[in-house]
Order: sequence, then structure tokens, then C-alpha cells
Amino acid sequence: MEGPAAAPKVLLHGIDTLQCSYYLRPRGHGKIDFVHLTTERERLRLARKRERTPKPVKLGPLEFMLAPSGSANGYPLVLRNADFQIEMGEFVNPPFFVTFRSEALWRETAFGLHQQFLDWAATLDYFPHQDETLARVDFSFDFDLPNVDFDENSFLSLSAKDSQYRENGRLQTLTFGKSDAVLRVYDKVAEIRQQSDKVWFYELWGQTENVWRVEWQVRKSILRRFGIVNFTDLRDQCGDILRYLVTEHDSLRIPSGDSNRSRWPLHPLWSSLLACIQKDAGLGVYRAMDAGAALRERKMRIAIAVYGYLKRYAAIERVQGKFDSISVEKVFRALEGRVGQVHDPRRVSR
Repeated sequence: MEGPAAAPKVLLHGIDTLQCSYYLRPRGHGKIDFVHLTTERERLRLARKRERTPKPVKLGPLEFMLAPSGSANGYPLVLRNADFQIEMGEFVNPPFFVTFRSEALWRETAFGLHQQFLDWAATLDYFPHQDETLARVDFSFDFDLPNVDFDENSFLSLSAKDSQYRENGRLQTLTFGKSDAVLRVYDKVAEIRQQSDKVWFYELWGQTENVWRVEWQVRKSILRRFGIVNFTDLRDQCGDILRYLVTEHDSLRIPSGDSNRSRWPLHPLWSSLLACIQKDAGLGVYRAMDAGAALRERKMRIAIAVYGYLKRYAAIERVQGKFDSISVEKVFRALEGRVGQVHDPRRVSR
């Protein structure tokens, strides 16, 4: 391989994908007709295959395409337009799971789209009753890189798994990791031509060739380590998580004769990336522990266990012929007397 070139120029950096759960409740009855939307979705699902295409619907001031099926995340309704994919369900908690689309993120910013979604929900009389929770954030950095002088052996990564994709003998994509933090370094121009067709990037870059992207796909567990739960946290702590990713989780090195790879010098691409990240604001918090989140998780696990026992109790009641059908409320009432028989207020109050 040829020696490394000078530090590559950063053409563009920002958030390319973002997913977020929203806890919204209607004021009054709200203006989303879930029954009508579900009926329309069923009509689409049952139509002949060639006619099973998304249906245009209008909710408030925005138009969407209603998908003929629910989502893999368990939401019965999926709405899409140029800015959002909204997965929602009247009886799902949280009721809304939103993916911000790439082009909209580069046009409006994540924080602008977040406010736009809340404003849209407000027109339908839906309002937050608790803060949103971020599920995934993709941080991307695009470089002018005419000379690719590295391969998978030039990277140090905490990820146990890696893969590469080559076309016609030419390196095109390197991937490190599979779950909570995934690093991809790839030829963005080739990806546009072969897959995404996002030609509007050419105008943002000011060029149509030699652009490589360094991108981390970061999910909830890593975000929470840095205290990033909602959009306010993301704004305040973005620099901290990025510095961790570029200095500890992954790095690109210039191979040398040293047997300790961590002492290999940084590649100019990584030096340029680090300099870019150093400009971002951060509170300097290296790790953050959210005690409240830990307690909420424990209470949720208890609730799941209790719900499982309620279903088992309901099944016994039905076998005994006491009920043809039984709701959660009925099970609670039926169980209340038995709990009273074993309840010792002296032990609970200690």
C-alpha cells in the first residue's frame, strides 16, 4: 500500500438516521381515527398482491402513505412521508415510534424535526406526558478521500466482529460490530449509485467522486452509558459520546513494526475526524449512570412478571368455568381477596 496522504478534508458531518419513541396522550378523544386507519390497512392487506400498495391518507396538515401491514416492532400502523416514518398503535406503549428520514435530517436537523413532529401531533390534540426516548442515532462524517490506503487490519476496535465488502477487487465497505455500536467505513458515492440513489448529497459535498463515509450506528445501551435519553441530552452530551467512539471504541492506525498495535500512529483520516469532533460541545462526562432509569427498568420487569401470573390465574378461572372471558380488571378483583389472605401489613411496612 502507498503511504498515507495528508489529512483528508471533512465535507459534511451530522446525524443521518434517528429513531425515537414518543409518549403522547390525546387531550380529550384526540383526532386520530385508529379504527378507520386499521380498517383501511386491512383492506390493503387483503387486496390482491398487485393492488397491495400504500394508500395516501391525511392526518392534520401532513400527508402520509399508509402501509398495508404493521411493523416488525409490533405497531399495527405504519405511516410514511418524505420526513418521517411513524409507527403507531392506540394500545401500544409507547404509542409512537418515529424514524427521521435521512434527507429531512440534513435539511432540517434532528432537533428541528423533533419539534416538527411534536407540532404535528399537537394539531391532532396529542401531547407528551413524559419525555421522549432515543433508540438509535447514526453519526456520520464524509471525507474527500481519493486515496484509500488502509484495510481492515489497520483498525483497532472493541467490536468482536468485522466484515468487508469488495467489488472487482476494490475495497468498498468495512464494518465493525453488530449490535450496540456499529462502525461502517465505506465508499458513499458507490452506495448512492448502487443502492440509495441519494444524489442530493452531491450538492451538499460540492463533488461527485472520492467521498468516503465514517459512520457509527449507536443504539440505546451505549446512548444510556453517556446519559443520553432524550433530545436535550443529545444536544448536551453529543461531543462526549463521539470522543469515546473515535478514541476508545474504534481507531484507524498506520501499521508499524511495533507489536503493540495500540502504539501505531493515527492515520491522517482519523486525525481529521478527531479534530472535527473536538469542535463539538460536551460536558466532559465520561460515564453517566441514570439511577432513575435503572429503577424504572426494574419496575417494568416486575410488572411483566405480575402480568404473566395474571394470565395464568385467568386461565385457571376459565378452566373452572367461572368466566367465559376475563379482563385484566376482573382478574385483579378475583385475586384481591386471595392477596388479602396472605397480606401481613406489619411486614410490608417495615
